Amino acid sequence: MFAVELNHPVSHLPGIGERRTRELARLGITSVYDLLMHVPRAYEDRQLPVPFAQATPERPVNTVATVVAHSYIGGGSSQTLKVHLRDESGLGVLVCFGRNFLSRKLPEGKKIRVFGYFQRRYGDLQASAFDFESADAPSVRFGRILAIYPLGGKLGQNDLRRAVDAAVARYGRGVDPDIPAWLLKQRKLLPTDQMLTALHTPPDIAAADHARRSLVYAELFFLQLSVALRSVRRKEAVRPAQKLPRTEQATLIASLPFPLTADQSTVLSEIVHDLEQDIPMARLLQGDVGSGKTVVALLSALPVIEAGHQVVLMAPTELLAKQHADTAAHLLQSAGSDVAVGFLSGSISTSMRKPLLEAIATGSVDLVIGTHAVFAETVRFRNLRYAIVDEQHRFGVLQRLALVQKARQPDLLLMTATPIPRTLALTVFGDMNVSTIRMMPAGRKIVETHLARQANERKVHDFVGRELAAGRQAYFVYPVIDASGKLDLRDAEGMWARLKNEVYPEYEVGLVHSRLKEDEKSATMERFRSGDLQILVATSVVEVGVDVPNATCMVVEHAERFGLSALHQLRGRVGRGKHQSYCFLVYDDGLTDIAKERLKTIHTHVDGFQIAEEDLRIRGPGDIAGTEQSGYLRFRAADLVRDMEVMNEARADAFDILESDPTLDAPDNRSLRAALTAAHNQRRLTPLAQRDTYLPSEGPRTE
Repeated sequence: MFAVELNHPVSHLPGIGERRTRELARLGITSVYDLLMHVPRAYEDRQLPVPFAQATPERPVNTVATVVAHSYIGGGSSQTLKVHLRDESGLGVLVCFGRNFLSRKLPEGKKIRVFGYFQRRYGDLQASAFDFESADAPSVRFGRILAIYPLGGKLGQNDLRRAVDAAVARYGRGVDPDIPAWLLKQRKLLPTDQMLTALHTPPDIAAADHARRSLVYAELFFLQLSVALRSVRRKEAVRPAQKLPRTEQATLIASLPFPLTADQSTVLSEIVHDLEQDIPMARLLQGDVGSGKTVVALLSALPVIEAGHQVVLMAPTELLAKQHADTAAHLLQSAGSDVAVGFLSGSISTSMRKPLLEAIATGSVDLVIGTHAVFAETVRFRNLRYAIVDEQHRFGVLQRLALVQKARQPDLLLMTATPIPRTLALTVFGDMNVSTIRMMPAGRKIVETHLARQANERKVHDFVGRELAAGRQAYFVYPVIDASGKLDLRDAEGMWARLKNEVYPEYEVGLVHSRLKEDEKSATMERFRSGDLQILVATSVVEVGVDVPNATCMVVEHAERFGLSALHQLRGRVGRGKHQSYCFLVYDDGLTDIAKERLKTIHTHVDGFQIAEEDLRIRGPGDIAGTEQSGYLRFRAADLVRDMEVMNEARADAFDILESDPTLDAPDNRSLRAALTAAHNQRRLTPLAQRDTYLPSEGPRTE
C-alpha cells in the first residue's frame, strides 16, 4: 500500500479521542496520510547535555537538575511561581507564568530533566518557556531529536508527537516506495517508509535533513511528472492541420483606433501559428496590467470563427466578462464585422437565457463571452474549437477542465495579468508555451505611487479632491466589507458613508462589493464608467477588469493587508487614459517586516514582472499563479525559491522517464505508474496535476 492510500481516520489511532480528532481536523488532518504528511517545522536536539553554565540565548539548556527552592514574584492574583534548580554547573530558574500549579509537580528535592532557552535577567539565569520530565522515570522527550510541529487550536506539541508516533509505528513503516528504486539510488534519496520514520523520529539532524530532502524531491517529482504527462497526452491528440483565413482579423486590425505594439503583433502571430497546427494549442499569455491582452485574444479568435468554429472567452467576474463583451461588440461593429457575440452569466433571466443557449447550440453565436455560467451542463456548443480563459488563476483547475471537455481536441489560451516568474511558470505551466507582452501601449503614463500613513489621510483626501475638481474620478478600496468587530480595520460600507456625507458631500459616491447582487454591481459600475459617479468605494472586486480612462486616483486603505499582486492590479485600474494618474497606499502603524518589504517593493517598482519576482522571493508562490484560489502548489515540504535546484532535477527526471517510457510499462517504472494511479484515485495529486493528467493506462484523450 502506498502512503497516499492511508485514508484511515485518525480516530483509529490509539490515544486519539473525539476531542483530539476535532482539534486535528482544524489543522486539516483527518486521515493517517494527513498526519504522516504533517511536516515538522523544526527540530530540537535533546541528545547532547548542555548544563546551565553553558547556556546562551541561542543555545538551549538540556540538563538534569534538582529543585532546590520555590519563590514568588508579584502579589495577590498576579503572583507568579519561580522554581529554583541546581545542576552540576550552577543554578537556573523556571519562571512559571500562569502555572503556579507546578509547585506541586516540582517539589523541593525532585530531580528532573529540563530543556529550555535561558537568559540572564534580574540576576538569575531564567526561562519562562521550558519542558521538563521526571528523571526518575524512563525518558519520553529527552535523549532524542524532537520534532517541532505547526500547531493549531488546543493541541500541544506532545499531543501531536504522540499521534504522529502512533501513525508511523502502525502504518508508516509498512508503506511501499512511490518512486522507483533506481531513481532513489541515483538521487541518493530515502524510500517512503524510511523517509517517514526519519522525518518524524530522526536519529540525528542529518537524518532529518535527508528525510526532508527526499520528501521535497518526491513532491516536486510528482508535480513535474503530471506536467510531463499532460504534455505527452496533448501531443498525442493529433488532428488535421488547418490554414486559417485572416480576412476578419486584418479588417479589425485596420479599424482599431490604435496601432498594435510590437509585442502584441508577435504574440498574435505565435497564437495563430499554434491554432493552425495538428496538435491542440496550450499556451499561456501573460502581460502586465493594461498591456492589451484582450485585444490580442479577440484578434486570435477571428481566424477560428472565420473558419466555421466557435470560440468561448471566460472571465472570473460578471463585471469583467460584461466589459469584454462590450469591448468585443464595439470593436467588431466598428470594423463592420458580422461575427455574432453572446454574453452569458448567471444573472441572465430565464426568458433571455433559453434563446441564447439555443443560439449557442445551433452555432448562431460565434463568440461566447461569459463567467462560470459557461461551465453549466445546459450550455452546449455546436462546434467549439477554441477556449480563452482570462485571469486564469481565479478559476479552479477542475472548472477549466469542465470547459475544455465541452470541445473535441480544443485549443486553450490561458491569460493572466499577474506576471509569473519564469521559475514558477516552468513549474505550473511546464507543458505550455508561454507568450509575454511587456511593451505598454504608446502614450501610457506611469502611475505615480505614494505611501501614506493613516494619520496623514487628510493630505490624501485633499489631493484627491483637487483631481475631482478637475473633472477626474477616484477609487477608494478597503480590505473588508463591513465592521465585523473582529478586526480593527476601516471597511467599505462605513467609509462609503463617511466619504459621501463628510469628506466629499458635493460628489456622487458609489459602492460595490461581493455581497451585492450582480445587477446592482453592474449598474453601479456602469454609472462610474459613464461619469455619473465621481468616486467608487469598493473592496478588491475591482482588482481586475475595470477600465475607466477618466479615473486618475486609486486610494488603497490598509495597504499592508493586500498582497503585492493585488496592489499592482489595483494600481493598474488607473493610468488608462491621457491624464497623469496616482496611487496612494495608506498603511497603519505597526507594520510587520514582510508588510514593509511589500510596500517598499510596490513603491519602487512599476514593472509587474519585477514585482512578481520580488513577490516570489518574499513569500514563495502564494497567489502569484492563483495557487490559493485553485488549491495547487500547496507543498508540504517543498519551497520553489529554496528548492529550485531540486525542482530542476525532478523536472529533468520526469521528462526523461516519459520520453523513453511514455506509458510507464518498463519493469523499473511499473511501481511508478501504480503510485501515480493510486494518487489519482485518492485525489492526492494536486488539483493542478488532476486538471489534465491522463494516466498511462488510460491512453490519450480523444474528446
